[in-house]
Amino acid sequence: QVQLVESGGGLVQPGGSLRLSCAASGSIFNVYDMAWYRQAPGKQRELVAGITSGGITNYADSVKGRFTISRDNAKNTVALQMNSLKPEDTAVYYCNAEIAATIPGYGMPYWGKGTQVTVSS
Repeated sequence: QVQLVESGGGLVQPGGSLRLSCAASGSIFNVYDMAWYRQAPGKQRELVAGITSGGITNYADSVKGRFTISRDNAKNTVALQMNSLKPEDTAVYYCNAEIAATIPGYGMPYWGKGTQVTVSS
């Protein structure tokens, strides 16, 4: 059974910083692409940032220059450093990863349960 567990959310003032972490555990052959999504109340879930196993990153335009995604392949973890936070960054943040768990080389998407980030004064 594969699990993704997020940590690091919370309440922060505008302009502040938070660091989210996500760890994949269980019977894992390979972890491929990893990503962070977010969903604000009344809105669709959206991609925030993604990173390939080779370290290639992509970001939503709204977070470019403020957020940084990174990963540790040896530990099967992914992190999201969020700086210069704005009220519109308030959302539940979800970790996502494509993981080969039952069949080597056959990746499937897994999701964490989410962590709340609230940016407010």
